[in-house]
Amino acid sequence: MCPNAKSPSSSSSTYHKAGVNIEAGDALVEAIKPAVQQTSVPGTMGGIGGFGALFDLKAAGFTDPVLVSCTDGVGTKLMLAIESGLHTTVGIDLVAMCVNDLIVQGAKPLFFLDYFATGQLNVADAQRIILGIAEGCRLSGCALVGGETAEMPGMYGPGHYDLAGFAVGAAERTALLPKPIKAGDTLIGLPSSGLHSNGFSLVRHILKQANHSLGEKAPFQPERTLAEALMEPTRLYVASILALHAQGLIKAAAHITGGGLPGNLPRIFPKGLGCIIDGSAWPMPKVFPWLAQNGKVEPEEMLKVFNCGLGMVVVTEQPDHVLEDLARREEQAFIIGHVEASTSTPVRFNPLPTFS
Repeated sequence: MCPNAKSPSSSSSTYHKAGVNIEAGDALVEAIKPAVQQTSVPGTMGGIGGFGALFDLKAAGFTDPVLVSCTDGVGTKLMLAIESGLHTTVGIDLVAMCVNDLIVQGAKPLFFLDYFATGQLNVADAQRIILGIAEGCRLSGCALVGGETAEMPGMYGPGHYDLAGFAVGAAERTALLPKPIKAGDTLIGLPSSGLHSNGFSLVRHILKQANHSLGEKAPFQPERTLAEALMEPTRLYVASILALHAQGLIKAAAHITGGGLPGNLPRIFPKGLGCIIDGSAWPMPKVFPWLAQNGKVEPEEMLKVFNCGLGMVVVTEQPDHVLEDLARREEQAFIIGHVEASTSTPVRFNPLPTFS
């Protein structure tokens, strides 16, 4: 110590006393480095820790690329994670909500960044969350190139945190989706893994209204607790959709998130076109009737809030080939309807799905 240097007095202010633990943040970075390195893909340059992330599109194999970007979160599903202590899969949810949006444009996910904010950093919980993000990236074939961990005392309650994700992908200019759609084209639905990451404000309202505990056995999945069943992570559709697209088998795809089928399918139809959906064409996962009955939720409201068993819908004029390709990879899919001329209601159900 220099002769004139003074030891910090007990009354002196420090960042740590203000609630920010820089050492904990450094420890988190070191803990996640191995998992982050496992997400490296062709085009990745450098590692985490720099001021910005670099990516080489030429090394990734593109010649005339168009970049596609998106951002999303996990919504109030995080409240269930916080209340139950189940933090290992919300990172997969975060990645899925972003990359599933990229692929419907025909883009291959390239890299991902995350934003994690909390009042006081719990390294063990944060590590579980970010390892989930890394796993989602690995399964999606994209690199986790960086992110931000923000410790903000007073901004969040004890144990609370928020997540946001940012994904960038690319497609060759001539391979962007959607392609022109016409009346008579077929709609094929790919099953969801459950609720995915939408509608959890209504879920939490129903749980409170019906006096259910997250620790009780799930009536619709009794081998798991209610928290475990509701926290089932969002399905990643990257491999399925990009494989179909590479073979020229699909004209468009819709990621079924908040707004459900009625809110997301119109986003892919040009003016003058809509669709008719057979609501009996796919099996309804048991979680949805359970929610509808416990919350006395009408079918129209269920369809508007939840994916109701379908997380992705593709439009094709080659339905047999699409179904064959998915079956080869042991994936379920269902013909759920077709495109029709429409000047008013872009999505019609005949019949409505049942939730009994």
